[in-house]
Amino acid sequence: MKSFTVHSGLVATMDRANVDTDQIIPKQFLKRIERTGFGQFLFFDWRFAEDGTTPNPDFELNQPQTRGASILVARKNFGSGSSREHAVWALDDYGFRCVIAPSFADIFFNNSFKNGFLPIVLPADQVDELFARAKKHSPYRLTVDLEQQRVSDEHGFACGFEIDPSRRHNLLNGLDDIAQTLLHEEQITAFENRRDAAAAGV
Repeated sequence: MKSFTVHSGLVATMDRANVDTDQIIPKQFLKRIERTGFGQFLFFDWRFAEDGTTPNPDFELNQPQTRGASILVARKNFGSGSSREHAVWALDDYGFRCVIAPSFADIFFNNSFKNGFLPIVLPADQVDELFARAKKHSPYRLTVDLEQQRVSDEHGFACGFEIDPSRRHNLLNGLDDIAQTLLHEEQITAFENRRDAAAAGV
């Protein structure tokens, strides 16, 4: 899993509440067995016209000033809907490293940390401020510092954010569930050897 320490990147704003996983990655693209390649289908129904190939000029991610964005700022309850982990995979594969919003759906929030993706909860008034700054300073950039738990821009904005210490540790060190288990490989091996010896009557 990729580690997350400090990331500076271009911001895309999505002024929509309750963005659900069916829109993040529509169901017809869930047949892939890999965890990669989903980025091309991110927000597919919003990004493209009905022909599936013509970019929708009104969609946020199709604006020239947001091309290459790696930080998404959205409204409340981001990631609602079904529990598909593919939603996080699609955002990551597209190039996003984090999403900032006033609140997240629980399953999406948990899936994010398991995949090295950072969801940041900020109060609604601070999210409003980010929307205003993104409009004023377009193209707009933010720096997300997980070590210091701080979000800042080049124009005087700075705020802290809360994160569970264990999740912070895992992101900083790029540890997913398997990697965390392997940290205890010696103890696991020793336990299995003792169990095998006991079963054999040694």
